[in-house]
Amino acid sequence: MTALNELRTMRRKRGEPKIAAVSDLRKSDQRAALAFLAPWFLGLFGITLIPLVASLALSTTDYDLLTSPTFIGLDNFTAMLTDTRLHESLRVTFLYVVTGVPLQLVVALGLAVLLNRGLRGMTFYRSVFYLPSLLGSSVAIAILWRQVFGEEGLFNAFLGLFGIQGMGWVSHPDTALWTLVLLHVWTFGSPMIIFLAGLRQIPEMYYEAASLDGASPWRQFRSVTLPLLSPIVFFNLVMQVIIAFQAFTQAFVVSNGTGGPSDSTLFYTLYLYQEGFTNLRMGYAAAMAWVLVLIVLVLTAINFWASKFWVFYED
Repeated sequence: MTALNELRTMRRKRGEPKIAAVSDLRKSDQRAALAFLAPWFLGLFGITLIPLVASLALSTTDYDLLTSPTFIGLDNFTAMLTDTRLHESLRVTFLYVVTGVPLQLVVALGLAVLLNRGLRGMTFYRSVFYLPSLLGSSVAIAILWRQVFGEEGLFNAFLGLFGIQGMGWVSHPDTALWTLVLLHVWTFGSPMIIFLAGLRQIPEMYYEAASLDGASPWRQFRSVTLPLLSPIVFFNLVMQVIIAFQAFTQAFVVSNGTGGPSDSTLFYTLYLYQEGFTNLRMGYAAAMAWVLVLIVLVLTAINFWASKFWVFYED
């Protein structure tokens, strides 16, 4: 700073322009940084935080979107204890998550291991396998899925080749949910790409050492690949559980918004939508949304707690 002051004094004596102080330059940089961050802050407050607080406030009211909200305290939350449809939606959603997420991760990991062997046309296969993840939650794919597993759909046509009589898989209470589970498994592209990136980071020397010790490919996968890939497995598990609890489009389109047949595809998010926008019980729907947040928060915390028993972090 002393040298800078001396240089400014010399330049003033010579009639040269002043050198801006370091503090002035820092303030200018800070203003520029704030200007660039302004859109993000607007989105954070306008799209996330303010609606979040508003929904919390609405969860304590009786609100039908047409009249002013009426404060009722915790009545919306206590009403959930006797709501049998809500309990059924929780059962359906948990069954969907518990079966769909592990199956999806197994398929994603298996394909990632195959692609990691250095196949020709890797970029092509990677793009093809990732495509379902981009389309899986779209309305078009849900409509296509309903047609494929309909009574006269492609799946029954395939079974007919072997003399097997098919049925309406999406319209039968015993099979409708499993078609949605299959759709979730089909969208394995995103976790597969993450698994593939993790596999590329495992040093080859570990496999060479295991081979010298006589380990079979399955033994190498179990003792080398899985432990070193466990942080990636944990990340995919947490993310896919959160995503699965938010599933909505598939059940809405396949069941025409009813959650049928016999509420077999009544996801929690679908029931929340029905309560808020069909039955105009927006206060109750807001309370349901906060219960969903708590469920996901608790399950995520449990996953983090359990991870210390099976996730291996290499020093």
